[in-house]
Amino acid sequence: MYGLIALFDERTEQLIRDIWKELKERSISTYAYEVEDRRPHITLAIYNNIKNKTDFIKQMDVIYKNQLAIDIKFNAIGSFLKSGALFFSPTITEDLINFHSNHHKNFKRYNDDPNSLYLPDNWIPHCTIANRLSPEKLAEAFRYCSQRNSTIFGKIVELALIDGSDKSKAPIIYSKELSK
Repeated sequence: MYGLIALFDERTEQLIRDIWKELKERSISTYAYEVEDRRPHITLAIYNNIKNKTDFIKQMDVIYKNQLAIDIKFNAIGSFLKSGALFFSPTITEDLINFHSNHHKNFKRYNDDPNSLYLPDNWIPHCTIANRLSPEKLAEAFRYCSQRNSTIFGKIVELALIDGSDKSKAPIIYSKELSK
């Protein structure tokens, strides 16, 4: 399995890493530490298989050559039903939706799951803070995170293709910095 993820500016990434650390220190969640290479991100697409990674990477270079960094604002916390997941939800802007939709238009030939939750009209953009929590821990994480922060302003500054075939690590195969 492969994922295309949107990565944040250093300040935003560090802020989310700090929250991950605090949740671990409070024995609420170890989500961030369950995968060796995990970084705060928003997943844009998931692919079961990319037969030709070289072509995919070349296409990333062409499509995202002049792509500007995207402003992002997290001002809501959410959870998927019956998931035990807690996430920061970004404000849905035209730039974010167009960025996501354009990716899927340009990389349509790689889509190998017509039911993917990351396709346009299915996608709920989010940055996971904790996952697989019991109802009690989910409530605790929600209380903590909703009181800890006010709105987080940041930028998506990089796209990364990750290899998620090993559940214990998610190495970046290739990344593309966006223009500033």
